Amino acid sequence: MVAIMNEALELRIGNKVLEVGGGSGYHAATIAEQIGPQGRVYTIELVLDLVKAARSNLEKAGYSDRVTLVQGDGSLGYPARAPYDSIVVTAAAPKIPQPLLGQLVPGGILVIPVGGRLFPQELVRVRKDEKGRIERASMGGVAFVPLIGKEGFDG
Repeated sequence: MVAIMNEALELRIGNKVLEVGGGSGYHAATIAEQIGPQGRVYTIELVLDLVKAARSNLEKAGYSDRVTLVQGDGSLGYPARAPYDSIVVTAAAPKIPQPLLGQLVPGGILVIPVGGRLFPQELVRVRKDEKGRIERASMGGVAFVPLIGKEGFDG
């Protein structure tokens, strides 16, 4: 799933990417590898224990200089470093959060699972065109944990 999501993001050397749901840090590391040392990954995670574990994993793997890990409500994105070339969300949202769309550059891509707390869910790729219009494409059915936060479940 990580590879499918990364491919859908159309990552390029030097991109600035937001990952919502830092988890273990693995997905952020794969993105950092693809965008090279010229790029930057910002990952936001709600659960403090996961933030600590991901920070340790990223330091051990040598990515702490390219990945910034933040604790917070990822359903709101991370406006402090916006806009982003790409945004990837690793938890299912009931709908596409507007704050994330607002933090994409024109031409940017958002990949996010959308649907129910459990099922059904679909992986959606959203492209924001140069005029700010949104093009949405389904990439098929998936199963993710729910996105918790103001723009997610329980919000």
